[in-house]
Amino acid sequence: MKLKRFLLRYYPPGIILEYEKGGVTKTKSVDLLDLKPDSNIDKILSDVFESEPLISKSRLSQVHKLLQKLQSKLSQIGDHHFYLFKVLRAHILPLTNVAFNKSGSCFITGSYDRTCKVWDTSSGEELQTLEGHRNVVYAIAFNNPYGDKIATGSFDKTCKLWNAETGQCYFTYRGHMSEIVCLSFNPQSTVVATGSMDTTAKLWDIQTGAELSTLTGHSAEIISLSFNTGGDHLLTGSFDHTVSLWDVNTGVRMNTLIGHRGEIATAQFNWDCSLVVSASMDKTCKLWDIRTGQCVGTLRGHDDEVLDVGFNYTGQNIVSASADSTGRLYDAGTQKCIAKLEGHEGEISKICFNPQGSRILTASSDKTARLWDAVTGECQQTLEGHTDEIFSCAFNYEGDTIITGSKDNTCRVWR
Repeated sequence: MKLKRFLLRYYPPGIILEYEKGGVTKTKSVDLLDLKPDSNIDKILSDVFESEPLISKSRLSQVHKLLQKLQSKLSQIGDHHFYLFKVLRAHILPLTNVAFNKSGSCFITGSYDRTCKVWDTSSGEELQTLEGHRNVVYAIAFNNPYGDKIATGSFDKTCKLWNAETGQCYFTYRGHMSEIVCLSFNPQSTVVATGSMDTTAKLWDIQTGAELSTLTGHSAEIISLSFNTGGDHLLTGSFDHTVSLWDVNTGVRMNTLIGHRGEIATAQFNWDCSLVVSASMDKTCKLWDIRTGQCVGTLRGHDDEVLDVGFNYTGQNIVSASADSTGRLYDAGTQKCIAKLEGHEGEISKICFNPQGSRILTASSDKTARLWDAVTGECQQTLEGHTDEIFSCAFNYEGDTIITGSKDNTCRVWR
């Protein structure tokens, strides 16, 4: 094995090692989830050297510089105040979803008008209109980190794969018997998964356009899909109150997470994929050990359906959003509520951490999005101006740009 080069990953902090083995270039990551602005770099360097045989003594000064660079980046987390940068009158009918490419240089919007549009974030210029679906374009995604392909899932029961640069449609994936409501690329960008109201998920080959497998076993619509970082496992959340774990290579169901008493809203892996958190209409979130399929904790406190949930990059904290107009911040280890995010006047449908883990973003039916301190839970800023409910919001990779999508047919860019 021969080490070729190092690549930096800022969020979550890590160093990617690119190496050659048997003539084939491979990568492995050294995760540095505990790295802090005040961490002892020499101690971390020593630990990395001890645990990683690919790193020789001659490379230590190089790794030291990389650690300094990561630490410097982490210490830049300031109190960024967002202002309204652009209002895009994106579609003639309400939007369904918004999503950035990895760099945040462009983003996509899906709509009830049957199209998906590609936008330049800086200029607000419309780069492409992806036309061809015969019904609502509901689920959309870039194949991040590459960002050269877009998948769109529609109520017309098909998924389409597009060239993000030219707008050319590579494939139309047909086979679902009902509306497609969620989709996801695996991190390697070789497979796209689709989830449908027909109770199945399907896996499709990005190179050939072929259907790889149909995941059957749920008894109600599949509303949520999430790949692990290795891309070999897939989570599906369903209205049948369960979450299933699937082997992507064989299409076999490996485990079913049973315990919720209401429909699942979403289910997500933590960074190292050892835990899964699920949100349900039963007003709770549950934490699961993915190896055993056992529930290791229930996050309580909401007075109404939990509509969204997610981990920060270290996996130490969890945020949840509810129809009760509040968000909650939990400690994943103790499962205790650290802070309650109070101030919205309508249900919160989306919640996420910024990449740095220092802020929490919420989108609400009260026509506003809010930014919260991820330690205290205090509201730092209210993003106002939409004239109807906001149902989608996202940070770019750097965490310095936000997009919000609303039922008012517009998308707003905040910087």
